[in-house]
Amino acid sequence: MAINQPGSGDVHVDRPLTQIAIAYAQNPEAFVADRVFPVLPVAKQTDSYFTIPRGAWFRDEMKKRAPGALSAERTHDVSTDTYACDVWALHEMLADQVRANYDSPLQADREITEGLSQAGMIRKEREFVTSFFTSGLWTGDYTGVDSASPGASQIGRWDRADSTPIEDIRAAKRRVQARTGFRPNKLVLGPEVYDALLDHPDIVGRIDRGQTTGAARVMRENLAALFELDEVLVMESVYNSAVQGATDSIGFIGGKSALLVYAAPSPGLYVPSGGYTFSWTGLMGAGALGMRMKRIRDEKRESDMIEIQMAFDQKLVSADLGQFFITAVN
Repeated sequence: MAINQPGSGDVHVDRPLTQIAIAYAQNPEAFVADRVFPVLPVAKQTDSYFTIPRGAWFRDEMKKRAPGALSAERTHDVSTDTYACDVWALHEMLADQVRANYDSPLQADREITEGLSQAGMIRKEREFVTSFFTSGLWTGDYTGVDSASPGASQIGRWDRADSTPIEDIRAAKRRVQARTGFRPNKLVLGPEVYDALLDHPDIVGRIDRGQTTGAARVMRENLAALFELDEVLVMESVYNSAVQGATDSIGFIGGKSALLVYAAPSPGLYVPSGGYTFSWTGLMGAGALGMRMKRIRDEKRESDMIEIQMAFDQKLVSADLGQFFITAVN
């Protein structure tokens, strides 16, 4: 009987290149996919996890206890859901003749690794949009309208001077808290929504004594303080939707929407969170984000193949813990 042996790329994962890729993937400025929800390392590609109905935590089941009697017993249903970490991969060839033209041969590997890492971040960010940053996923969306008198489940678009973003976010926070017991702690914004909020007269009047100048990180911290949130994240990454050879079509990944959500500070068995990112670290050589870099020799082509591979599942766990704002600006 034939025995399948692992290929050289499986047993020789390039750890230095993996470390470069991980460092590049944790760029805090433009990409948010690994910073909104807890990242949960998992040993198996697919598995189950427990879910508990939210109502179980909020019943008043305490009873008076007679001398010598047992205390009242609480029970609750436990159900399960599943995750499945899809594997994504991409490679680039580095010919010996190209490498020889570099002053430092290792620089060629680094440049390709950073380019592949960028591609991996773009893929994960676009998966984040599909999994979390889209209408119809969370319980009850708000839709931005070009009106000073929005109707039910509507807001005046935040690029209108007569809109009320502070009140809108406060109302959405209370709406989530009323149905779950948890106040949202993070706000994820498309870049154009962030710009509109910085220029909104209600916000200008409350932040920094009427001024909205300063480092971007400081301004986000100020917005978070104003909205009473732990963090404001801005999706500033871009990607080119055109195929190679066609005219470039580059735009923001995040769009003109916003997500207000409760995200657990860290993952846990009985820890509610709007979402989790399951990262398959059980894949041989994978780092904390489920990523690994391989370098494979192709002698026939006199080239090295440098490959990035990622395995993750961005899972919406509780739709009740989020509120989505569709087209928050025009």
